[in-house]
Amino acid sequence: MNAETAELTRQGLIVVDMQNDFADPDGSLFVEGGDTIVTNVNDLIATTQASGGFVAYTQDWHPPSTPHFVDDGGVWPVHCVRDTWGADLHPDLAIVGPIVRKGTGGEDGYSGFTMQDPVTSEKKPTELDDLLRAEGVGPVTIVGLAFDVCVKATALDAVANGYQVRVVQEASASVNLDEGDDERAAAELVAAGVELV
Repeated sequence: MNAETAELTRQGLIVVDMQNDFADPDGSLFVEGGDTIVTNVNDLIATTQASGGFVAYTQDWHPPSTPHFVDDGGVWPVHCVRDTWGADLHPDLAIVGPIVRKGTGGEDGYSGFTMQDPVTSEKKPTELDDLLRAEGVGPVTIVGLAFDVCVKATALDAVANGYQVRVVQEASASVNLDEGDDERAAAELVAAGVELV
């Protein structure tokens, strides 16, 4: 452990994509249970703040047309189009920290840490890692939507970036595009060293 790593001890909470299109029953890609976890997420935000931790949020912020969407050859319905109601964070969500937007240029923005070009598969980082390190964050808790997609991708990237990672399942929900995606995601996370709570 080097000196820089030793200083990264502050607890971090990453709240993933708690947006209307995912968390509201009227959203275009509503995740079942997404509306009921807001209270649990807010409780974790309050606990993190009370202990001196740092809270960051991710937000899908797609252009109206992108290869990420089924209309343009992707797998997902149009969702979280920038500057629309669907892209807004849920109105009941407590916002106490910075928001990292992803998918802004039409990329696949699954992870809060990286965006991937849906055509070339080229990856580029978001500002999340730099933000967490600047705040002295080492261990991170990850919650939000959806467990089997963006929460999973964010957690795996967090591990790859050297963070100690846990995911709180009662503050997340799965979209299950294919049946059993949630179980496969859980197994993948555990295999990568993520603590599931």
